Amino acid sequence: MNQKILKLENLLRFHTVFRQLHSLGQRRLAQWNHVFSSAYPVWTAQLCIRPWQTDPLIGAALSQYRLLVTKKEERSQKSQLFSTKSKKEVEVWIGMTVEELARAMEKDIDCVYEALMNTAIDLDSLEAHSRLDEVWIKEVVKKAGMKLKWSKLKQDKVRENKDAVRRPQADPALLTPRSPVVTIMGHVDHGKTTLLDKLRKTQVAAMEAGGITQHIGAFLVSLPSGEKITFLDTPGHAAFSAMRARGAQVTDIVILVVAADDGVMKQTVESIQHAKDAQVPIVLAINKCDKAEADPEKVKKELLAYDVVCEDYGGDVQAVHISALMGDNLMALAEATVALAEMLELKADSTGPVEGTVIESFTDKGRGPVTTAIIQRGTLRKGSILVAGKSWAKVRLMFDENGKTIHEACPSMPVGIVGWRDLPSAGDEILEVESEPRARAVVDWRKYEQEQEKNKEDLKVVEEKRKEHQEAHQKAREKYGNIHWKERSFLKYQERKEQKPLKAKEKEERDSPILPIIIKGDVDGSVEAIVNIMDTYDASHECELELVHFGVGDVSENDVNLAETFRGVIYGFNVNVGNVIQKSAAKKGVKIKLHKIIYHLIEDLQEELSSRLPCTVEEHPIGEASILATFSVTEGKKKVPVAGCRVQKGQLEKQKKFKLIRNGDVIWKGSLSSLKHHKDDVSVIKTGMDCGLSLSEEKIEFKVGDEIICYEEKQVPAKTSWDPGF
Repeated sequence: MNQKILKLENLLRFHTVFRQLHSLGQRRLAQWNHVFSSAYPVWTAQLCIRPWQTDPLIGAALSQYRLLVTKKEERSQKSQLFSTKSKKEVEVWIGMTVEELARAMEKDIDCVYEALMNTAIDLDSLEAHSRLDEVWIKEVVKKAGMKLKWSKLKQDKVRENKDAVRRPQADPALLTPRSPVVTIMGHVDHGKTTLLDKLRKTQVAAMEAGGITQHIGAFLVSLPSGEKITFLDTPGHAAFSAMRARGAQVTDIVILVVAADDGVMKQTVESIQHAKDAQVPIVLAINKCDKAEADPEKVKKELLAYDVVCEDYGGDVQAVHISALMGDNLMALAEATVALAEMLELKADSTGPVEGTVIESFTDKGRGPVTTAIIQRGTLRKGSILVAGKSWAKVRLMFDENGKTIHEACPSMPVGIVGWRDLPSAGDEILEVESEPRARAVVDWRKYEQEQEKNKEDLKVVEEKRKEHQEAHQKAREKYGNIHWKERSFLKYQERKEQKPLKAKEKEERDSPILPIIIKGDVDGSVEAIVNIMDTYDASHECELELVHFGVGDVSENDVNLAETFRGVIYGFNVNVGNVIQKSAAKKGVKIKLHKIIYHLIEDLQEELSSRLPCTVEEHPIGEASILATFSVTEGKKKVPVAGCRVQKGQLEKQKKFKLIRNGDVIWKGSLSSLKHHKDDVSVIKTGMDCGLSLSEEKIEFKVGDEIICYEEKQVPAKTSWDPGF
């Protein structure tokens, strides 16, 4: 306080001195002018004598002024020094995440969110791993009172590509002949598995649920001639389109099976398209030729529409008439396949690192993750280090299609591989690497690459949300720009009132129903097929279908816990459920539904969806009457309109609901206030009888010729409109 008073006294004193100095200066000015105009040489000496050096009052004023200015400069220098010292440098880079920015500032993540409040960025979509634009990084650092420093090292740092790739093409001189890989394709139930069964002389078809192949089977078949052919049996069911495409991509020849009594079907056309996309030649097998209604020529003509021209019609597609069930003409089909393979001159390099493709993957209780693969290059041996997708393996065990242990697998050979750390996906490329550290580096790189792609997508979404928010903000400003502040406040209040969050009970009533599901399958391809069917779901307006989790293997305790949390249903395909899991699920009220045929699973899912929908109300007519006359009766002080009717069909029951129809339009619905036969109150009027009736709503006027319909409402279970396509 004392210091402030002193400063004030100094300022007042300075102001007084300045006024005195100004008046004194005016008086001395005349004297100086006189000296300058004089002819005496003394003026030079007088000029050298400064008036503020001789005048004590001026000197005091100037010294006081100097003191104040000096102190002010010192204070400003100190404040500048203090502000420079207090500003902390933050090292930032382009594309840094919210979490990274908070760490660089040595602040909590909430500080970043607070700094971005009341900006155009959408905070709801912003998460800890979300990347920030340059403008938002600057905004946060500025609001935190810190100094920005761009880090070029972070910005320009590029991670070295550690991915594994296929080897260059081998020298043709080193290539050796290999067996053809043949895929049997066609429509469901046209006899593909039966054909392969006869070739292998095993009962594969009898083991398949419902006689339908559920996933790809890879088999090596030795013919009597000594030739070996690797066969892939792909599912013909509509749900397994992705698996048929995968079978076509790893094959050399496609045997297209078409039933002679059924002709070209939907999956037949799809199989032809897969073969064309993979640029694989086709051998046509016309099956079920032993049946009386068989018409092979009709099949050949139908295939002309899809550019499959048989040799009989001047094309290059071999057509063989067979009966897979009876075993007729199968050797002719095998010879045609071998002949086409010889024309293709199939060769492979059996040396060097292994290359192949995962045909199928599943989890075995005793062995862990297992894959069925086709070797395309190199020779696979026990101990080899393999990489497929984002998984790697050290081969512990190899076995053939019969489960027999083998020690090596050459090109074109199907093999089961045990030793995977994680389950790779069907269709993944298998590559051999030199060591386990190299395999880990490849998998890490692929995971990093996937994460980078995800971050780019997230950044794109954030940017889109930001633009939407900016546009909405701009529209709001334009909307309220020219309105008085009172009116603006009232309109905003009304909007907030309309957007008031619903209570939990109201929300549950108003929201559409939801069905969370968990899918577990025996193999990766089956789960893939079911998930692909889920993607076709288009009835979210009726009931939302939420896929909580999917995976390979038996139903586990974790699946039951997830289903309990989300109040969902577990669907299992070709999997088992232990007694302990079943008891746990029953205790927690979780439904577990197991199926062995895919379309049964989908039908069950449709029924479950339908059960979640509210029942629809249907009107069932009980009786019809026509109005022959109209009049009114007095009840107390008011007149009530009454219709004189005759029942034409059924009967009128007073306790039921009624509607009034005029010229085909319903003009009223409700109940009756009275129903009389002559002067007696009655509850039922039957066909052919006359009656008088009045409505519960007195304002409705009757007209001769109107119809009265008596009906009852019945609740009918709704059915989902989703059609999966089969």
